[in-house]
Amino acid sequence: MVLKRTLVALTPLAGALLLPLVLPLVMTRVSLGASLLTAVLLATGWFVAMLRTAEMPGHH
Repeated sequence: MVLKRTLVALTPLAGALLLPLVLPLVMTRVSLGASLLTAVLLATGWFVAMLRTAEMPGHH
């Protein structure tokens, strides 16, 4: 139970920190197109992770 609560708490933080750190690195080392693809893939993965770990009131 504690692990799940920790995961729920860290999921928004992880995505909010990961995107701004990774995208400039990919943009400078690879290309703008690769950075855009990375942004779409990371944002989609982050969105799915947020939905999977969401805690809904009244649901267990």
